[in-house]
Amino acid sequence: MTTDRKSTDRRKQVLETAARSFAAFGYKATTMDQVAKAAGVGKGTIYTFFANKEELFEQIVRELIAELKAVAERTLDPALPFADNLLRILQQVLAYRDRHGLVVKLSQEVREFGTPMANGGLEAIERSIIAYIAGHVGEAIAKGEVRQSDPALTAYMMLKMYLALTAEGGHLHEPLDAEQVLAHFRFYCLEGLAVK
Repeated sequence: MTTDRKSTDRRKQVLETAARSFAAFGYKATTMDQVAKAAGVGKGTIYTFFANKEELFEQIVRELIAELKAVAERTLDPALPFADNLLRILQQVLAYRDRHGLVVKLSQEVREFGTPMANGGLEAIERSIIAYIAGHVGEAIAKGEVRQSDPALTAYMMLKMYLALTAEGGHLHEPLDAEQVLAHFRFYCLEGLAVK
């Protein structure tokens, strides 16, 4: 095995082990010693790849964001209208996010301790989802499917609307099935309340 290949394998091993540790213990309780021991490498080996715990954590968050984008891309169906695609993507991406052990643990850590790095990781994930949606909003504007608007702000509002109709709004209204979510989402986000 070449030195480059061995180095790549060790880096991958460190990342996978650290991801499991952050998902199990959170950002705050994960130490570089712990990761090194679990990965079966010396702590110095980790520092050849990552300057510190923050850099290691940020790389793991970037990889999770890449996974979320891959889920979205697999879900995207060019034959469907913008609203249908958006709903399908939101359903799949947010379900994946909410099942992912790292997101679950970071959310718990933010609620309990307010750890800034954990909060930053969650914010980076949310910003990436908004940026992805904004790209599709921009395309829909260019195609004339939706009115001219600020794509980033529209994407933010759409994400929050979807969350209000599903996970975050359950305490305010009866749970909605997928068809009801789609109908309400279309009405509030695409058709609007104004009488024409």
